[in-house]
Amino acid sequence: MEPALREHAGTVRELASRWLDSMLSDPDVRSAGGDVVCSPTGLWLALAAVATGAEGDTAEELADLVGLAWREAAPVVTAVARDLAGTEALAVATGVWSASPLREGFRAALPDIGFGALAAQADLDAWVARATDGLIERIPVELDARTRVVLISALALRARWREEFDAARTHDGYFHAADGTRTQVPTMRREVPAADVWAISGRDGEVTVVELACAGEQPALVRFALGPEHAPPASVITAAWAPRDTGKAYEGEDVEVRLPRFELRTRLDVVPHLIDLGVEAALTDVADFGGMTDEPVCVDRVVQESLLRIAEEGVEATSVTTVKLDWMSYEPEPARRRVVFDRPFACVVMDASGYVPLFAAFQATAPRDAPDQGL
Repeated sequence: MEPALREHAGTVRELASRWLDSMLSDPDVRSAGGDVVCSPTGLWLALAAVATGAEGDTAEELADLVGLAWREAAPVVTAVARDLAGTEALAVATGVWSASPLREGFRAALPDIGFGALAAQADLDAWVARATDGLIERIPVELDARTRVVLISALALRARWREEFDAARTHDGYFHAADGTRTQVPTMRREVPAADVWAISGRDGEVTVVELACAGEQPALVRFALGPEHAPPASVITAAWAPRDTGKAYEGEDVEVRLPRFELRTRLDVVPHLIDLGVEAALTDVADFGGMTDEPVCVDRVVQESLLRIAEEGVEATSVTTVKLDWMSYEPEPARRRVVFDRPFACVVMDASGYVPLFAAFQATAPRDAPDQGL
């Protein structure tokens, strides 16, 4: 693992764990039957970049959330983003567009971030489409006359499996959804070395984790986690991103894995989650972003849109996290052995080190079939 990732992987996982409870109780996630995909790394990068321009109580709240003292945030954001780019087939990009004059120190502290004048919505949409290779076509917020600064962090991964699934072995199999229904869905099959299957023990029982590597010398690692029936989603997801050496490895012969093809897409309004996590100053008229601009601005929207597709050829995953800062006037609202994935399961895409959760998902309903990826 690269030095910056090694040092800060724990802070990304800590934010991810704290975010989970609020996210999984989100009305939109509940209305989707519990299905969700998000990017803990994308949110961390966006909030850490914003924290670079915060001061006073605003900075302290954001520092508590991203695990950094705000004056340390800028070089860490740069170093972590560069380290992440070492994972093959993963693209990392961040841009800032502003209608307010930005402090030169803020710009200079983030040398890898592109800065530009706040332009038409279509221009930002085009940037997002390029950054995600067309997987997401527009920013997940609407600009208005009060918008002063927009920060967008994008992650995009298009990678083939190191060992692809044989499409001829894909057949319909039953998936038992969280609501008790049973549906036939296209189910892929392949053998996995026992060493790439392990068990994580927790208070809700044992979770089985299967890791599939993508192609390349520094590939993304995709983990699928299956907990006991009716296990809380958070316990299954956190087991998937737990360091591999905390689990008990399988031994012996290869393990047959049966896994549905699936696609998940989620758009999350993160502001209520931030309130749950103790962020208040940044969202109100007491916000202090004096390290970014002299104008009185506060965070108006934080929205993340994420997509995950799993198929025989490989994985496609992308996330766009948008932070919109407006003129101050916002009041937040209250805010052989076989592993058969035939019931709700988690999927986490890790960086090449296996320590940083790039994307995390939970499939609770009958999976929607993933289209051909053309990888």
